[in-house]
Amino acid sequence: MAWSATTIIAVHVTAGECVGLGYTYSDASVAHLIEGSLKEKIIGSDPFSPERLWDELQTVVRNMGRAGIAANAISAVDTAVWDLKAKLLDLPLAVLLGARRDHIEIYGSGGFTTYSDQQLTEQLHDWVQRDGCRAVKIKVGREPDRDRHRLAVARQAIGDAALFMDANGALNVKEAIALGRMAREAYGVCWFEEPVSSDDPEGLALIRPHLPAPMELAAGEYIYDVDNARNLLSLRSVDVLQADVTRCGGITGLLRVADLADIFHIPFSAHCAPALHLHVLCAMRNLRHLEWFHDHVRIEQRLFDGAPIPKNGRIAPDLTRSGCGLALRHADAAPFAVR
Repeated sequence: MAWSATTIIAVHVTAGECVGLGYTYSDASVAHLIEGSLKEKIIGSDPFSPERLWDELQTVVRNMGRAGIAANAISAVDTAVWDLKAKLLDLPLAVLLGARRDHIEIYGSGGFTTYSDQQLTEQLHDWVQRDGCRAVKIKVGREPDRDRHRLAVARQAIGDAALFMDANGALNVKEAIALGRMAREAYGVCWFEEPVSSDDPEGLALIRPHLPAPMELAAGEYIYDVDNARNLLSLRSVDVLQADVTRCGGITGLLRVADLADIFHIPFSAHCAPALHLHVLCAMRNLRHLEWFHDHVRIEQRLFDGAPIPKNGRIAPDLTRSGCGLALRHADAAPFAVR
């Protein structure tokens, strides 16, 4: 699987003189759903009760299916309403949600299989040396015969930093166990993400006990609701649960997923969209880290004022700004508008 473009759908909601911002990474059809079926519930709703609106939007999409496009749409709206609430109260969103920490640990993520050895080396080296990341992640599984070589290049580039790998569900159970063992023994890989598809929680559960310690199995980026999370957790499919605020129902949904993981004594790691995750993760009890994903970092730093800059492998919210601290640079975004 591959992609040639990334589409971001930005949502603005207003109350009084304040404007809340939210967004998701998905298909442009999300905008039509928001402007169509969801709009009636959004207009006139109470900006101080984002959870109530979230419940009402879930009811709207019940018959069309809550996963996929509908979940992306609700995620964008929910993050916008939480941003609006914080701005109406003139508070940083992290403070409104009850901050437990003042910074978030990140790991560099990219290492695409299309990269040359030089591209891979330069990207991983920069994350470790320039940004201070203590861990980096590369993709594996598309060309299995090259995985050993690419892992060796990665290890050479990062020295003693932690090395993660992500198969994006490309393998079967036996292939995943074999790759996990080789990667741990030869290159010290300590994180194996989606060795098989997250749609196969039983397969993940079969793989997990066969991975050599301290390698952890992670999955969850395609969680669209709390039931998806419950399936992974109840089957003991993961050592670390992931979810994405732009997919799982926004801030309201993300906190439900993270709380459920906490009940199972499983740590949480956030998937992509680092600028949008920043504030809510500061309020999360069982947080491990945040994915500093190359593609989304590039977009967010290009299109948003207030996008975080890493220092010593961490990002921190700007507590002098209310809300999520982000503002879309409309003039910069206009040339890329999907019409």
